[in-house]
Amino acid sequence: MTSYEGTHPTVLVRVGSRHAQIDEQLAPVIQAIWECGFDTFTCCQDLAESNADWPEKLPHMAEWVESRRGWMLIDFPVDSGLGLLSAAANAGPRDAFYVRMTHWAAPDAWDVKIKPMDTAMFQEDRPSHFGLRLLQVSFPAYDLPELTRRLREHAAGRTVAPAPADWSTVGR
Repeated sequence: MTSYEGTHPTVLVRVGSRHAQIDEQLAPVIQAIWECGFDTFTCCQDLAESNADWPEKLPHMAEWVESRRGWMLIDFPVDSGLGLLSAAANAGPRDAFYVRMTHWAAPDAWDVKIKPMDTAMFQEDRPSHFGLRLLQVSFPAYDLPELTRRLREHAAGRTVAPAPADWSTVGR
């Protein structure tokens, strides 16, 4: 079943007792993520499309919104996000995909951030208490098929032996 309530069409993804409406393009990778046992919070198949109206209210965000065109985002609890990164790295060669996901200076490098969150953001009558709860992974849409493939390899117990990477795109 496809839903069109949000910015992007969604489909229902089920893995065991877990289920959610997921952006259509991200549905296969979210299914693979859940099948690997990793948890997710939210996801978006195109950050610029989802946030297109931000510059009307927040003009300072115009450049950021445009820079996120064609970029996907998945939010994780920190441990699950780190597990996803390790699984994807170990289930494929140390190629350009690997360099993008691991090195911040690579062309089209993934944007991976651990974000401290204050519980007072959600309960404003409480004192501030920060904790590391959220790991955001943002990547170019063209990496989606390879990420999905690698997670399926991980779920099947297949890994690739460690080998040197070509770091020339990052000046190493």
